[in-house]
Amino acid sequence: MAESLRIRNIHFITLVLLCIGFPAHSNRIRPDEHQPLSKIDVYKATVALRNNAYIKASPLVLGLNGEDTDWVTVKFLHPEPSADDWIAVFSPAKFNSSPCPGSNKRVQTPLICSSPIKFNYANYSSPNYAKTGKASLVFELINQRADFSFALFSGGLSNPKLIAVSNPLSFKNPKAPLFPRLAHGKLWNEMTVTWTSGYNISEAIPFVEWGLEGETQTRSPAGTLTFSRKSMCGAPARTVGWRDPGFFHTSFLQNLWPNTVYTYRLGHRLFSGSYIWSKNYSFKSSPHPGEESLQRVIIFGDMGKGQRDGSNEYSNYQPGALNTTDQLIKDLDNIDIVFHIGDLSYANGYLSQWDQFTAQVEPIASRVPYMVASGNHERDWPNTGSFYANMDSGGECGVPTETMFYFPAENRAKFWYKTDYGLFRFCIVDSEHDWREGSEQYRFIEHCLASADRRRQPWLIFAAHRVLGYSSNDWYALEGSYEEPMGRESLQKLWQKYRVDIAFYGHVHNYERTCPIYQNQCVNEEKSHYSGTMNGTIHVVAGGAGSHLSAFTKEIPKWSLYRDYDFGFVKLTAFDRHSLLFEYKKSSDGKVYDSFTISRDYRDVLACVPDSCERTTMAA
Repeated sequence: MAESLRIRNIHFITLVLLCIGFPAHSNRIRPDEHQPLSKIDVYKATVALRNNAYIKASPLVLGLNGEDTDWVTVKFLHPEPSADDWIAVFSPAKFNSSPCPGSNKRVQTPLICSSPIKFNYANYSSPNYAKTGKASLVFELINQRADFSFALFSGGLSNPKLIAVSNPLSFKNPKAPLFPRLAHGKLWNEMTVTWTSGYNISEAIPFVEWGLEGETQTRSPAGTLTFSRKSMCGAPARTVGWRDPGFFHTSFLQNLWPNTVYTYRLGHRLFSGSYIWSKNYSFKSSPHPGEESLQRVIIFGDMGKGQRDGSNEYSNYQPGALNTTDQLIKDLDNIDIVFHIGDLSYANGYLSQWDQFTAQVEPIASRVPYMVASGNHERDWPNTGSFYANMDSGGECGVPTETMFYFPAENRAKFWYKTDYGLFRFCIVDSEHDWREGSEQYRFIEHCLASADRRRQPWLIFAAHRVLGYSSNDWYALEGSYEEPMGRESLQKLWQKYRVDIAFYGHVHNYERTCPIYQNQCVNEEKSHYSGTMNGTIHVVAGGAGSHLSAFTKEIPKWSLYRDYDFGFVKLTAFDRHSLLFEYKKSSDGKVYDSFTISRDYRDVLACVPDSCERTTMAA
């Protein structure tokens, strides 16, 4: 009886929230979703320097051969060690109170006003540290446009006491152009290249040198953007999480030949007349819309980032991120384009983590278009225009993502866009803005779906971060809807009318595939091969790319064909206009664990199914 009453109350609250037009679970808090750096109480740090303690880092200069990543050995001694001693990595190297924002109204200025960029416990690689007080750690650092220092703290993360500070060290060229990110432009024969550097336009002119592989190269100029602390909407992005993001440069490479390999490198012309160059990269241009060729697409959400040096910043936060990244790198010769549909880095207001993320995906994003969508951890913040009034972005309110990544939207603050790749049309939706009927985004969605030329581009794909379709995740089941509240009510008639083949979502950290479905009913009994007219849309949750996993409900709905509580990603392979292969692969081994095929002709796309065709007449 009590359980029945509790469920009835939940349904009543959900109904009330729906009636006022506000998402029912906008303030849902998952306790394991805290950014690990937020566990450090930076403002509580005190000075407890010891003359007989030390911490030393080497080598002093990193990247001597142009590397953007290098390894540092840190040796330290503490005469009164304890199990909760820890090592922090700071960048810039001087981390005193000088950068404290003036709006920080405190009686006494804190010792430290900025978070470290990573940390590890002193005993991580030396189990006897608590007895000997002497140990060493190895950290992997990436070039982040500033010098570094290391600090030994006691007192744990909640009551840090500064025991010793290391010597500073730096990369040979801290300002070097790094981490190129390819993306489609607004035209099929246009590729954009975005990268990060320490060079403002007042000291160097950015450009890309590029051309056909083995032939004369040309140069295209790049625009430069950045953002300031005042661009952030709240803490920690505006306070302890703030770090100068550097500058972001985007160049548009136009009039590309289809399916052709181009080489490129990033350049900055200093006003002294000298040049700064990146290493050399290459990419293959997109096929012409409708061109029949082998086309391979990767789709996933919620990956985040990991630390290859074992630093425990992300040990339990995004445990699958590196496995997914490594599997994609391993299979990169068989990948043409990647879609990361929201929750990219999980920086959550700690700006240094965006550099870490772009460095992690650089081997992928520098070779194939890396198309992104907006998620709650990129956009959501109260009173900023986001559909959900929670604080999941850590005060970023979308600014870093919209500045650091190019995407072919009409308005960068409205994160929805369409893009074509050969036989595919992709409609990328922003679930952090209103998608319901009557909204600006709803009009975009219908136009994107309606304007697809299904004779040339038969494979129509819808993607959003939150589950606007179907998921048997436990919290969606508890709410009784198996979806984001108000998710599919407005959209399912569009999916049906325009015959969307597959709809993809992240947000829920697992994998699930439905039958072809319309209005909660399976419309096709097949499970592994679909031929002819499908009558409905297949919905896929692919949010298990890296972040901690989400549980399923014990009850399995009839429409749920395959569920996997593990890390993985999806690969689509279009062989031609008539044949599509869908594969779900686990990140642990890259093997296929779920798959299906679609075979059909153009007439099957035209065939009328319930609610898909206009009325006809019997008139001759």
